[in-house]
Amino acid sequence: MHHHTGHPGVAAYLGMWMLMMVPMMLPSLVPVLVRYRRSVRGVGEMHAYGLTGLVMAGYFAVWAVIGIGVWVAGAGIKEAEMRWGWVGEWKSVGVLVVLILAGMVQVSEWKARHLAHWRRMEPAGDLTGPTIPGAFNHGLRNGLQCSVSCGNLMLALLCIGMMNVVAMVVVTIMIAAERLAPTQSHPPRNPARRSPVTTLGQRRMMFHSNPVR
Repeated sequence: MHHHTGHPGVAAYLGMWMLMMVPMMLPSLVPVLVRYRRSVRGVGEMHAYGLTGLVMAGYFAVWAVIGIGVWVAGAGIKEAEMRWGWVGEWKSVGVLVVLILAGMVQVSEWKARHLAHWRRMEPAGDLTGPTIPGAFNHGLRNGLQCSVSCGNLMLALLCIGMMNVVAMVVVTIMIAAERLAPTQSHPPRNPARRSPVTTLGQRRMMFHSNPVR
């Protein structure tokens, strides 16, 4: 199909996709790999590093599958543009809608919960042990959680253009910053502390209910 639409082949696209994904995701992935390596006990040093490499392989395997999905979607859009001219005319509107939705997700509580879950995924108790399947599955879980929590940013980057270097750098910084930022705990509000407006309103109610005689 790509011969008719000018869309690159899946192998070429996947190669370009992974060349961009690796430097984009490594800043936030390195701490995960370091914590995993420190948690591995009872195996030789080379085996431990090999398991850590499998964690990274599982992580990027998720992004490879996503890249194939993006290629399929892109090829479908190109084909639709060639068959129906109105698809290309409404494409800019669709991009604008996606960017607005991505911005809404960025500031949502839903995304905040997923980021908090990402930061809590690293204790050794979460691992299935220093085994090859356990290491690869740990990478898969981290890759899935990462793709969910930063999917809106990646979707915005796809709309702007993966070849836009400035946009790619900005998205990389945003992904790394929101993952490496410490989780902020919000202490429960003290019911005894009231705002000045609330206090003033209560005093006026007391004055009117107990007039001076």
